[in-house]
Amino acid sequence: MRLRDFGVVPGDLPPGTYNAITDVPGVRVGHTTLIKGEGALVPGQGPLRTGVTAILPHDGNLYREKVAAAVYTLNGFGKATAFEQIRERGVIETPIVLTNTLNVWRAADAVVSYMLHDNPDIGIAAATVGPVVLECNDGFVNDLQGRHVGVVEVWSAIESAASGPVVEGNVGAGTGTVCYQFKGGIGTASRRVLDGEYTVGALVQTNMGLRAELRVLGAPVGKHMLEQYMPQPGAGSVIMVLATDAPLTARQLRRLATRGALGLARTGTTSHDQSGDFLVAFSTARRFPHTPEAHVETTAHLHENTRAIDLLFQAAVESVEEAILNALVAAETLTGRDGNTLHAIPHDELRHWLRHYRVIDG
Repeated sequence: MRLRDFGVVPGDLPPGTYNAITDVPGVRVGHTTLIKGEGALVPGQGPLRTGVTAILPHDGNLYREKVAAAVYTLNGFGKATAFEQIRERGVIETPIVLTNTLNVWRAADAVVSYMLHDNPDIGIAAATVGPVVLECNDGFVNDLQGRHVGVVEVWSAIESAASGPVVEGNVGAGTGTVCYQFKGGIGTASRRVLDGEYTVGALVQTNMGLRAELRVLGAPVGKHMLEQYMPQPGAGSVIMVLATDAPLTARQLRRLATRGALGLARTGTTSHDQSGDFLVAFSTARRFPHTPEAHVETTAHLHENTRAIDLLFQAAVESVEEAILNALVAAETLTGRDGNTLHAIPHDELRHWLRHYRVIDG
């Protein structure tokens, strides 16, 4: 189930073929999902309701052929690796990996091992490597202390990454996460601009928002569902990854990333104090060699004083908003440790309030 299955057309720009981040040519996504055990929490043993999601900007060697990138921190109560290196150098050189909070460092170690496998000179004849790993806290339903995502799970997500449709909801890094105190998870969407000349795609890992804040295409539906399936977790975090094939510099990509935060705001959240709200944006338009052949090179990048940049900003806003709502409606009810349950948003109830606010007909 996706948002458009409710009969709405969110935003003004057209989506790509799959309405997913993989509509950006070359981008691939892979998941590893861990669901195991029932009943009481035994730290270090389970139950498991977690996973990992990997986003690959292209199918080559990312260390040898980096892509332009930028990061933006909307609220920094979270764990993220390699952000300072990306800010300094303006490139990404590993897959982007999403997982749970206490697993960031094990996942980062696994990414380093993966990069060493293909680049055995790292740290010897070549420079070191900056693994890009981000997180949301799934501890309400998962054995967070167990840190069950390791080399096998991270490598599996990377190596299974594919183009085409992206599985959403209770999958990968979104297996045990929430969205406005309903079950949430992974969501994605895309937009085409200038008659398809460029594409912007978003993938999100949701774990944020209070129920009363939830807005779906402007309709304040959350305040009508305060008595339904209200779990313990309050406002948490969200990870937003933006990809584009537009030739943007790292500085321009940071501008694009900040607009993604406006898409998040459209869904209602105010980015709470204990929220890790991070954005990563990258461009596949060109690759930056780890060892350039010349000191100077000439490249093309998008002029900012044109309509194109505003359309890309709009695409980022619309893609993030729809990706979050796709995660919300795709998710399924999940019970985890100690019987803790995250309920999916009731589709019939959502449809009722969308009609009430004239978002859909009927």
